[in-house]
Amino acid sequence: MEKKLAKLDRTDVRILDALQRDGGLTNQQLAEQVGLSPSPCSRRVQKLEEAGVILRRETVLDPRRLGLDLTAMIQISMDRHTPERFANFEATVAEYPQVQQCYLVTGQEADYLLKVVVPDIDQYQQFLLNKITRIEGVTGVRSSFVMRRVIDTSALPLTYMD
Repeated sequence: MEKKLAKLDRTDVRILDALQRDGGLTNQQLAEQVGLSPSPCSRRVQKLEEAGVILRRETVLDPRRLGLDLTAMIQISMDRHTPERFANFEATVAEYPQVQQCYLVTGQEADYLLKVVVPDIDQYQQFLLNKITRIEGVTGVRSSFVMRRVIDTSALPLTYMD
């Protein structure tokens, strides 16, 4: 399947950059930041949404202020590499609100890499033992715990597009 790349000009890139920094900007604020009047700015954002470049807008919360003090990176190994096994695993972890990210990976012993956020180590242990290790096909789990967030962003690099 061939991917279709979006054709973006400098103004589109400025719009995307501004929205990545603050998805809550009003159209008026966004237009002022990128040097457009509101109507053309709104049309461009709509085109970027329709083209699938903008998937959604999110509000980023501070996990520590919500009592979610432990972030774990979990490497998961599976017993069989079949589409059914992977589909079952992915559907199951998608149900867990503790899982912020799930990636099917290659180049290491693990098949999946999960980012999980929980209040503390006790909650992590319960999540691990009562949820993750009970998923059919999971044969190995290796956990690492985040000590400090050095860079924590979902913003994509747009500087190479200029």
